[in-house]
Amino acid sequence: MKLTILGCHSATPKENARPTSQVLEMRGHLFLIDCGEGTQMAMRKAKVKFSRIKHIFISHLHGDHVYGLVGLISTFCLLGRETPLTVYGPKGVKELVLFQLKLSGAYTTFPLRFRESVDNQPTLLFEDELLSVTTIPLEHRIFTHGFLFQEKPHDRKLDVVACQERGIDVSYYKKIKKGHDMVLEDGSVIPNEELTFEGQSQRSYAFCSDTIYKEDIIPQINGVTALYHESTFLKDREELCEKTKHSTAEQAAQIAKKADVGTLILGHFSSRYNNYDLFKEEAQTVFENVELAADGKVFEFNK
Repeated sequence: MKLTILGCHSATPKENARPTSQVLEMRGHLFLIDCGEGTQMAMRKAKVKFSRIKHIFISHLHGDHVYGLVGLISTFCLLGRETPLTVYGPKGVKELVLFQLKLSGAYTTFPLRFRESVDNQPTLLFEDELLSVTTIPLEHRIFTHGFLFQEKPHDRKLDVVACQERGIDVSYYKKIKKGHDMVLEDGSVIPNEELTFEGQSQRSYAFCSDTIYKEDIIPQINGVTALYHESTFLKDREELCEKTKHSTAEQAAQIAKKADVGTLILGHFSSRYNNYDLFKEEAQTVFENVELAADGKVFEFNK
């Protein structure tokens, strides 16, 4: 599981500070999460292959999370893309994209699909045999949801020596790795635990974009490998949170602690601040394992 931060700052423009956009590589997929201005340039800089992006997830329709989308789609067209692209987001994302393409006289060279959501309950957006993507209901000034990316259980690791000692034919190995016990010809059963080791743990990533402090997301994100949670303000500006529907670094850490996550990644920093280390210091008073997002920064989670 590899996360590349393309942009992690709030709406007001600032030199060398891009708005929100991320790429998550997980089980062979390359997911684009939010698409603020400059996303495609950041993708070029990070050497992200445009052709591998088949699914784009938009948290909400504020400009710093979506204004790069039409430009990216237009570039896909210029490159002669033929592979289908699906955009997941709140109701209105389809109208936003198609209206701009229509007024500019543009058209797509590939199937462009939309999956819009208006549900305030977790909704399954994507699923295959390897992973699933579900919305995380958030609370912001407009309809907003985050995304939970979850691996499905990995196969168990085969204990080849144990299998050979019991004379088990290799044709049964695949079934054993799936967790099945071995039934011998005489009817006796060898428990799967005697033939395998624990497989790789299931990794998961929760992306919580713009939102106020919202404890009711905790059960859904409990125990995730990594949590990205917005931290627009420090505690000294906490009074702005209710007005703007944002969170502080301390509040993000409280969510991380109560949800028992592995790693907390802070982002969406307000342009009021120049020293982002203060966000990490504030969060670590509550939760120890804190990382700061930064444009171009890469996080890898192999366990």
